[in-house]
Amino acid sequence: MRQHAHDPGPPPAFPPARLRLLVADDNPVVRAGLTALLTDRADTTVVAQAADGREAYEAALRHRPDVVLLDVRMPGVDGISALPHLLRLAPVMMLTYSHEAETVREALRLGAGGYLVHGEFTAEQLVRAVRDVHEGRPHVTPGATRALLAELRGSASAHTDSQLAVADVQNTIPPPSQLQSSVGQSTRSRFRLSVREAEIMDLIASGMTNQQIAAACFISEKTVKNHINRIFAKLQTTTRSQATAKWLGVA
Repeated sequence: MRQHAHDPGPPPAFPPARLRLLVADDNPVVRAGLTALLTDRADTTVVAQAADGREAYEAALRHRPDVVLLDVRMPGVDGISALPHLLRLAPVMMLTYSHEAETVREALRLGAGGYLVHGEFTAEQLVRAVRDVHEGRPHVTPGATRALLAELRGSASAHTDSQLAVADVQNTIPPPSQLQSSVGQSTRSRFRLSVREAEIMDLIASGMTNQQIAAACFISEKTVKNHINRIFAKLQTTTRSQATAKWLGVA
């Protein structure tokens, strides 16, 4: 059909509306970094910050953000505790250094729209994940996905063991494939690191300073240094870069 001269044709395409974000993290360095990264872009801006779950809820009530970026470990009201309350006000994306399988599973079970682990995304990937969560598309970074898969495999192995057990399960030694159900567990056991030491080594590998690690783990910097000394001794390294290379299997 011929278009009449007065027919304006299809409306022009407008860019998507800028998303208004709330950043909740107890680490002021992380908050400042995320705010600087996401504020006054064409597609996002940060309208409020919070240092714990209670502040996040109060800020969400006041500012009504489009998406909440929520840390897991915070003093007072932590992210997991605040999550159900925040979800009544806005979609929530977990943005954290914590990638323990139990934490990831609980956050997603409670309704988090995404789970991003620091160090596993670029600025553009972060913005895309925020928009995905806002539009109802789940977004999970590889570290969180690996943690869930490892736990699922471990659960499957445990279920098989229970079916095959004959008498005294406590005296039964599972095969190595079940003891090392994930790369992380295998690496940790190879270097004889405790769970806490492995967690701190992950944070070292992500580039965090001692001060940031202390804040993330709720321990003193002196305790962090003690852990790092033990980690270096077990990995037979003297620097963070050497330890990271060994931990990631590139040394």
